[in-house]
Amino acid sequence: MQRENELIPVHGGYRRLKSFQIAQLIYDATVHFCESYVNRRSRTHDQMVQAARSGVQNIAEGSMASGTSKKTEMKLTNVARASLEELRLDYEDFLRQRDLPLWPPEHPALARFKSRRCKCMQELLKWEKEELEVLKKEGRTRTVTDEHRQESIPPLSVSVREGPCTSVPTPLAAILQANALLSLLNICCWLLDRQLAAQAETFEKEGGFTERLYRVRSTRRTKP
Repeated sequence: MQRENELIPVHGGYRRLKSFQIAQLIYDATVHFCESYVNRRSRTHDQMVQAARSGVQNIAEGSMASGTSKKTEMKLTNVARASLEELRLDYEDFLRQRDLPLWPPEHPALARFKSRRCKCMQELLKWEKEELEVLKKEGRTRTVTDEHRQESIPPLSVSVREGPCTSVPTPLAAILQANALLSLLNICCWLLDRQLAAQAETFEKEGGFTERLYRVRSTRRTKP
């Protein structure tokens, strides 16, 4: 509990935030994804990696800035939230532009992914490897049902239209990773929305550094 006469309260501790932990995994996985499936010379490659990095860095920077500026903390947390929203759109674009499936939350593979609660890239890749084995055993395709239609998951590689006369295969691993990362992004964005709401409530109740400085100085003046 923050004391009334404490000018700079306890702050930082961002490594314990669930939003930071998930954002860090998203960053690591995005670097891996872009190196594997996005043209390294494209703007999309750099923008996706930078958006993922921005999510991690601004959560950390906002947490450290909270000691002297709640306003800065909220601003940087919102920047992190906006960056991850941009990244979420990039993954949706990757699937849509290649006619690849965007899985609903109840998809069996995503249900298994969420139950794993992956904490690092190695655990995510282990899940991916297991899912590829499942798909092989099931004959390389599986039907999923959402609210609107039934879609068939493509075989282990599918043709991707990148121009009027060219096509390249997209491994099923890319579909698994993109959908898994969208699931992580959904969770992380939800956590950041809650984080922003809590920061705003704290600011309304306690004010910022200026109000805290006034309280501390007033308390010091009244002491004998």
